[in-house]
Amino acid sequence: MVTDVLTPTQRRYCMSRIRNKDTKPEMIVRRILYKLGYRYRLHVSHLPGKPDLVFSSRNKAIFVHGCFWHRHNCRFGKVVPETRKAFWTDKLEKNKARDKRNRAALRRRGWQVFVVWECQINRTDWITERLVSFLDD
Repeated sequence: MVTDVLTPTQRRYCMSRIRNKDTKPEMIVRRILYKLGYRYRLHVSHLPGKPDLVFSSRNKAIFVHGCFWHRHNCRFGKVVPETRKAFWTDKLEKNKARDKRNRAALRRRGWQVFVVWECQINRTDWITERLVSFLDD
């Protein structure tokens, strides 16, 4: 068994710094869309999963997911921490299942859903094109 290099107090502090809103990838997507003239609401709580960006007049929602936390099939999403492997595997798979349920619930309500993955953010031209295509469709 691999032991953690940080004390429980240090680990708790590090984990408390991880945010679920206003993350760097989310801010990049927001800036891109705002510059293009799109206006949106943030984290609408009455919608399943509280989408990161909501375009109510278009019935469209965008989630900006971190590859690790939401289990993308890229190299970052396949990482499993060495410490407490069973806990992390279970937690991350539950995150993935919850995301799937939330997208399905939104679609049943007539919403179109788009997911932007953290690893895609660096491809600015490509992601801009995909976002515009999704929103103008």
